[in-house]
Amino acid sequence: MSVKVIVVTGGNKGIGLAIVRVLCKQFQGDVYLTARDVGRGQAAVESLASEGLKPLFHQLDINDLNSITAAAAFFKEKYGGVDVLINNAGIAFKVADTAPFDVQAEVTLKTNFFATRDMLTHFLPLIKAGGRVVNVSSFVSSRTLNQCSPELQQRFRSEDITEDEVVGLMQKFVDLTKKGEHKEGGWPETAYGVSKLGLTTLSMILARRLSKERPNDGILLNACCPGWVRTDMAGPKAPKSPEEGAVTPVYLALLPPGATGPHGKFVSDKEVQPW
Repeated sequence: MSVKVIVVTGGNKGIGLAIVRVLCKQFQGDVYLTARDVGRGQAAVESLASEGLKPLFHQLDINDLNSITAAAAFFKEKYGGVDVLINNAGIAFKVADTAPFDVQAEVTLKTNFFATRDMLTHFLPLIKAGGRVVNVSSFVSSRTLNQCSPELQQRFRSEDITEDEVVGLMQKFVDLTKKGEHKEGGWPETAYGVSKLGLTTLSMILARRLSKERPNDGILLNACCPGWVRTDMAGPKAPKSPEEGAVTPVYLALLPPGATGPHGKFVSDKEVQPW
C-alpha cells in the first residue's frame, strides 16, 4: 500500500500548526508541515516532535512559483500525488496598519487569492482519487459578498462564473483601489474580505470543474471558515483557540472514503453555510 500524504501550507504557527498537530494524531499517513521560512518550519516540527508527534517538513512559499513547482514535483515523485491539500497560508493587515489601502489590497490579494490559486493550479492535478482539498477562507468572505453591489453579488453567486472571470474581478478590485475608485465600482472597503470572497468563489468554481472533469474520482473540495481564532494575525481577543479553529478544516480534510459531500461549499462549524 502506498503511503497517504497530507500537505498543509503555512503550517508553522497559528491555525496551520494546530491543524498539523491534530492530523498527526488522527491521520494514518505522512503529514507535511510546510512553511516559507525553513528555520521557522523546522522549529515548528521540532516542537511537535517534543509532543511525540511526527510531522515532516517541506519548504513551500506560496508567493514563489518556483517553490510551488518544486514542492509539486517532490510530492509527485515521492508519493505519486497528494491525498489531502489544506491551503491555510494567508495574511491580514492589522487594523492599525498605516499602509495605504491600495497597498494593502495588492499585498493581501497577492497571497490570499493569487498565490493560493497558483497552489491549486499546480496541486489539483496531483490530488489522488478520493482526495480532499480544503481552502481556509473566512466568514468575512460571505459578509463581504453581502456588501458588494447587486451586480457583483449576482456574478459571485452565479453557477456559470469562470476562473478567468473571478481572476479578472480580483485584479479589477486591486486596480480600482489604486485610483481610489473601488467604492464606485461596487466594492466594500476590505482587502482581506475581498481576498477571501475571491477564494471562496474560486473554490466553488474548481469543485464544479472537478465534478465535470473527474466525476469518478470522488474528490471533495471546499472552502471553510475556521472562526475568529487567537493567532498573531487575528489578535488575542478572538474567542477561539487555534485548536478550535482547526476543527472544521480537519473535519473537511478527513471526510470519510465514499462521502459525496460537502463539495464546492462554504463550511463553518462543520455546517454548510449559505452563500
